[in-house]
Amino acid sequence: MHNASVKPKTQVIKGVTYVYQEFSYRVKGAKHPKHKRRYLGKHIDGQFIPNASYWLLPEDEKAQLGLTPPVPAASPGTHAALPKLPAAVRLFYGATYLFDELSAHLGVTADLQVCFPGIWEQMLSVAWFLILEERTPLSRFPRWGKTHRHPYGKDITSPRSSELFGMISEDAMQQFFSLQIKRRLEREYLAYDSTSICTFSKALKLARRGKNKEHDLLDQIHLALVFGQESRLPVCFRILPGNISDVSTVRNLVRSLVSLGIEKVHLVMDRSYYSEQNINVLLQQRYKFLIGGKTSLNYVKDAVNEVRHCIGDFSHYHPQLDVYAATKLLKWQISQVNGEPEFRRVYLHLYYSEQRSTEDRRALHQKVYKLKTELETGCRDASHANLYAHYFIIKAYPKRAIAVTLRKGVLEKEAQYFGYFALMTNDVKNAAEALRIYRAKDVAEKAFGNLKERLGLRRPGVSSDANLPGKIFVQYIALILCSYIQNIMRKQELYQQYSYYSLLDELDVIEYYEHTGTQE
Repeated sequence: MHNASVKPKTQVIKGVTYVYQEFSYRVKGAKHPKHKRRYLGKHIDGQFIPNASYWLLPEDEKAQLGLTPPVPAASPGTHAALPKLPAAVRLFYGATYLFDELSAHLGVTADLQVCFPGIWEQMLSVAWFLILEERTPLSRFPRWGKTHRHPYGKDITSPRSSELFGMISEDAMQQFFSLQIKRRLEREYLAYDSTSICTFSKALKLARRGKNKEHDLLDQIHLALVFGQESRLPVCFRILPGNISDVSTVRNLVRSLVSLGIEKVHLVMDRSYYSEQNINVLLQQRYKFLIGGKTSLNYVKDAVNEVRHCIGDFSHYHPQLDVYAATKLLKWQISQVNGEPEFRRVYLHLYYSEQRSTEDRRALHQKVYKLKTELETGCRDASHANLYAHYFIIKAYPKRAIAVTLRKGVLEKEAQYFGYFALMTNDVKNAAEALRIYRAKDVAEKAFGNLKERLGLRRPGVSSDANLPGKIFVQYIALILCSYIQNIMRKQELYQQYSYYSLLDELDVIEYYEHTGTQE
């Protein structure tokens, strides 16, 4: 991380020379270091004019900077007067002003006022802090609050923030979700996904030992998130036990959406949520859905075998998506009514990609080669015992090394479905359109990246069940603003000039100035 000896630099913004320090720090898993700035003041007419951040630095750190602020003239016969904090109010307000305006535009402020009448200002201030101070603990809020204009306008200490999270009730959160849904949820597809959040706290009742997507066996909770694919904004979230599987969360999702008054739903989910029971639930509820299918299912294999001879024809090729596609209409039996089966229409879209086939084949060969090497070198992994038996015939000889022979036809049998994947839907008839919609569901995955990396949800950071939902909800409020800003940057092609962080840095140096009743 950074230290106090970082030398100051200058930057000219709209004709004004600003003085700042630039710190670099490493993030675990990132290839390159990240950078952060602390603005200290301006150079005006060759003289350094400090801001509030400079005056708040320790004296030894100010001495190392080598900057010389103006010193008030001393009266005759007296010692030179020491510099004093300016009487005027000068605070950073560029970025937080943007957040205030966007929050009002999206109805977030108005809905928070309705649902959280006594604490909405504190909630917004903490959310703005989380957006601007990446991965900084909330214990640093007092220092940030002294240099920034924010909705609450007062200090929020660490104990006070814990009290704040505990005051955020489940009923009020559900009311907020409902109000936001009425504002902007029309006929758009909802991407549904979940992520695991590891915790070292033993006091969280929902924490369970389970494997995350990196296959680590840890105490964790699950966060399920519903995201609008057109608005690219979050709709609602649920906190779930850490050992619950993806496939078993769909029933809870349906109940949550019904309770929020969402009647016309178009859900998009990956194949980890697929099960016959989930398809039945969605069809019975008459929800529209698009879900990834599994090529290991017998009826999907049968459908692939039916189209294998023709799916590679030119008439099935979609150049924009670079895949071959075909569709099969299925009659899905969902229940028995008076002894008679009830059927619903479902479309099974099948896709084939030469590139995907090649990648799948290479991955299989690399895996099998690694297993063979483990056997021949005597470095066996006990967890691979079933794989050894599946792929190889192993013969041991008393006076020489073992002989490892690949089983005949085993690789060919696995490779016959390489390159194929499937989508199931009761809504989208066109295979190409279905794939476009499905690929757009990455908005939820990007949201998890924002929550974990930018808004401090890599670890919950709370030690009680009473505070956990409240803290995640405030992070969720921050996520709404992050997502909206990123969406505007994408539409306006601002990423050609700025990164997300550099844009906020440019805004964050804009100051609010007030003196004897005047404002600038």
